[in-house]
Amino acid sequence: MSLPAALKDAAIATAVAFGLFFMLVGLRTEAGPTGALVLRQRWGDVALLCAMVFVGRLIITLWHARRTAREPAATNRWEGTLRLLSRWFAPVLLGVAVALPWIPGIGRAELDLGILVLTYVMLGWGLNIVVGLAGLLDLGYVAFYAVGAYSYALLAQYFGLSFWVCLPLAGILAAFWGVLLGFPVLRLRGDYLAIVTLAFGEIIRVVIVNWASFTGGPNGISGIPRPSFFGLPFSMEGGPGTFAGTFGLEPSPSHRVIFLYYLIFALAMLTNWVTIRLRRQPLGRAWEALREDEIACRALGINVTTTKLSAFAIGAMFGGFAGAFFATRQAFISPESFTFIESAIILAIVVLGGLGSQIGVAVAAIVMIGGFELFRQFEEWRMLVFGAAMVVIMVVKPRGLVGTRTPTIALGEKRAISKDLVAEGHG
Repeated sequence: MSLPAALKDAAIATAVAFGLFFMLVGLRTEAGPTGALVLRQRWGDVALLCAMVFVGRLIITLWHARRTAREPAATNRWEGTLRLLSRWFAPVLLGVAVALPWIPGIGRAELDLGILVLTYVMLGWGLNIVVGLAGLLDLGYVAFYAVGAYSYALLAQYFGLSFWVCLPLAGILAAFWGVLLGFPVLRLRGDYLAIVTLAFGEIIRVVIVNWASFTGGPNGISGIPRPSFFGLPFSMEGGPGTFAGTFGLEPSPSHRVIFLYYLIFALAMLTNWVTIRLRRQPLGRAWEALREDEIACRALGINVTTTKLSAFAIGAMFGGFAGAFFATRQAFISPESFTFIESAIILAIVVLGGLGSQIGVAVAAIVMIGGFELFRQFEEWRMLVFGAAMVVIMVVKPRGLVGTRTPTIALGEKRAISKDLVAEGHG
């Protein structure tokens, strides 16, 4: 693309940005000294944002033109180098995750952030079954997250069941709701499927908010029991029958945090292991066939109904496990924790990481959730920085951080499939 054409494209993008930022950023209402609303004008911020859009769009356009003109051989050499590095990256990342609580300088804040990141890694791997492997666009995944959390909270509150008993029950109940969602959407694809799943997530949230006598409504549920170490509670008293007293340790609040970290780490690894094992089974291959072409999948004699329902159920089950862990970690849940933005974040993790890629989803969760916390000091600007970073990633890697694919089954040697041969947005 020539420079005048690139400048014209950047000018059009800037005009669109000005139309969006004129009302959203340029005008803001704030409380005045007397309590009345005062209209604040921020035209300098609008000009700065429009300038950033112009420069960013110009750079992207020129970069795309230069990238298209490069020789394919250079691109193939770069992809080969990345595949070689990826062989060592996953074991190193796993080793760091295992040793994180014992690394010098790691405190309570870092462990809490690690727990949060691992929770989203588990949610991303669960949604990856539905979106990445089966190719079913689900915008209401947070509903299963909420079902798992409220299932554990209510079972513990009304029946006095422990976390280890409620954990599988929460997964089963979430899988049941996944099957209920799967039946109405068997004939839907693409945008229509996304709209229905989005509505399902909102229905679950609205039911939780309005069924106050059962779910606590907007006030939520507090006093949710904490998990124990195989029956040994974490108590600061350190007496007999407690974790510290049994092992002869000095009572410390870090014991519970470290236990919760390794608990969500084990649940995430279980999700990863089950996903990889299922991917190599006939069911996993049926998911991938469904993702590539549903008509061809039917022509091969694959039962599309059971294939879709199994993807929804298994993905929802892991969402339920994560929800139960969230409830026991927070000891309090409310409908505000299960809004649409949560589904959007989980879906963004899957898409940015690469549809169907396990290591890509993990890296995307670290970048998005960990990076989002690093930019917390920017206050209202952090969402802009966060969104800009997502745009840059999708421009540079439009098929996700890990765009290549390795066939589940191959005759002879397995060879990774280039990202150029993978359908964008369809796995």
